[in-house]
Amino acid sequence: MRTTWWGNMAGRYDRAIWIRLIGTALTTVANFMIRPFMVLYLYDKLEGSVLLPMLIVGLQPLSSMLVGLWGGGLADRYGRKPLMAGALVVNMAAMAGFVFAEELWHFALFSVLNGVGMSLFFPAANAQVADIVEPDRRAEVFAALHAALNVGAAFGPMLGLLVFTWQPKVVFALSAVTFAAYLLLVLRYIPETLPKPIPGGAPDGERGAAGPPAAAPAERLGLRGHGLLFALTGLALPIGLLYAQVETVLPLHLQSTFADDYTLILTTMLSLNGLTVMLLQIPVARRTEHWATHRVVLLSYGLLAAVALGYGFAPWFALLLLAELLFSFGEMLSGPHLQKAVSLIAPEHMRGRYFSVYSMNWQLARGLGPIAFGVVFERFGGAFAFSVIAALLAVSGGAQYALVRRIAKPRMPAAANVSSAAAAEA
Repeated sequence: MRTTWWGNMAGRYDRAIWIRLIGTALTTVANFMIRPFMVLYLYDKLEGSVLLPMLIVGLQPLSSMLVGLWGGGLADRYGRKPLMAGALVVNMAAMAGFVFAEELWHFALFSVLNGVGMSLFFPAANAQVADIVEPDRRAEVFAALHAALNVGAAFGPMLGLLVFTWQPKVVFALSAVTFAAYLLLVLRYIPETLPKPIPGGAPDGERGAAGPPAAAPAERLGLRGHGLLFALTGLALPIGLLYAQVETVLPLHLQSTFADDYTLILTTMLSLNGLTVMLLQIPVARRTEHWATHRVVLLSYGLLAAVALGYGFAPWFALLLLAELLFSFGEMLSGPHLQKAVSLIAPEHMRGRYFSVYSMNWQLARGLGPIAFGVVFERFGGAFAFSVIAALLAVSGGAQYALVRRIAKPRMPAAANVSSAAAAEA
């Protein structure tokens, strides 16, 4: 019975997907040993400055945003595997650099380098998912990848509390080793999946997305013809802002509210979130894969707005844990379904660039969010900062509901391109 279960699981996903799952779990454990404590580490190192740590932390996503579109275009032109391998080399070098970093500018430099690596890796890797997975299973696969990510979120913070606070350089070295292991797995086992150009185009009926011929990598990605993508990306920004505050403003807010217990409270919250998502992400994705996507998205935005208010105003630890559970379910609902929406509107030859554009919502939110809300926190406090994010989530959730509902409508025949489909829906 057990052998049959494992056999079914092993055959459920392509080998490339399993490599992604294993590599993601490996690298994120070390990453989450660092992330919750980096701001506090820099805060102490810079003698209580709030804005400088926020600036250093924000350099990684800002550099990702600047390089992201270029990286997605390279993945569409030269292939998924070379970009994924090159990105892992850059990430490995960045983590190794942190081991020897002493000055403030060292941390800034390697934060930028780490951002460059991530901006090259994820558009290529997510485009690969769309290359090899049928549309009706993409939400499940993205959910499985999200669950693997939360292996790190589950165990990393507690390990980080023990190790990072004792000797950060050990964690940076461990992270470099995990990136090296992931690199070897990619080079050895992941094939190239970039769709080959087909003269005159080809039907993409089973994929559920219509696009121009795969031989047109030079097509410009502008607002005209791709407005749905940019709208979807912009309306996802408030979700990224909430995530950004969890790593920046929230630790300082907890420090001011709960004094000596704040590090244990923070690590408990993050570990609870990671364990919940790791255990329930795939069952939740399977349970909701036939639900109306726009309703799932609206529910997720509502949950995350409630979370923001909980972070800002909860006077007791128990209420913070309840907010973290709501955060987990909001996260499990929003991420896979929004990524699936991107995969459905992306033309085959532009998948890398579509995921690059969509990833800008995270990069912009994590780049500018800590700086902007660091100022808000310093002047008005954490409760006000999280209230602003809750209001943004409520407004953008309604708009995203309408947009995703439009995307989910029956599409034009496969021979039509995305531009004509959007025009027909309008």
